[in-house]
Amino acid sequence: MRMSEHFRRMARNNLWSNDRIYRAMAALQPGEFEAERTSFFPSLRETLNHILSVDLYYLDMIEEGGEGRKVFHRFVDFDDPAALAKAQGAFDRRLVACCDRLGEADLDRHVLSDRGEAGQIPERIGDLLAHLFLHEIHHRGQVHAMLSGTSVAPPPLDEFFLDYDLRFRGEEVERLGLG
Repeated sequence: MRMSEHFRRMARNNLWSNDRIYRAMAALQPGEFEAERTSFFPSLRETLNHILSVDLYYLDMIEEGGEGRKVFHRFVDFDDPAALAKAQGAFDRRLVACCDRLGEADLDRHVLSDRGEAGQIPERIGDLLAHLFLHEIHHRGQVHAMLSGTSVAPPPLDEFFLDYDLRFRGEEVERLGLG
């Protein structure tokens, strides 16, 4: 498999995993989304807002949008899980479209990453994508663990789009347009 295809699949799996997380968020009891919990960020709300803000930052670099760290200054945290789910879903589809446009040569192309006082550091697009997906998986794992302390069971997130599993996920795959 070519790396560009791998990243296309990762983007689709990312959309699918985030959809599962946000469907769980929709079932939370009042107060559970913002309740203090033990994790790197002290709530589901803060962790999920962090994921989206960093997603936007990294995709801005990959797409050479020119905003850099300004992304963080204009980002306004969401208090409502439904609004955050909608914003994350829009981002996830944008990421899928971006990965669909990238060819093999693009993955080795350097773009500038705005590291604030450290300066503008050239990074490979493939490395930035790998970091974006790793960052999402890392913090989704924290969300998954925090959900264990709520009224909602954490959804399975350790699956990928294996041919065997797709037959069990038909509704999700169809609803998300991933088939």
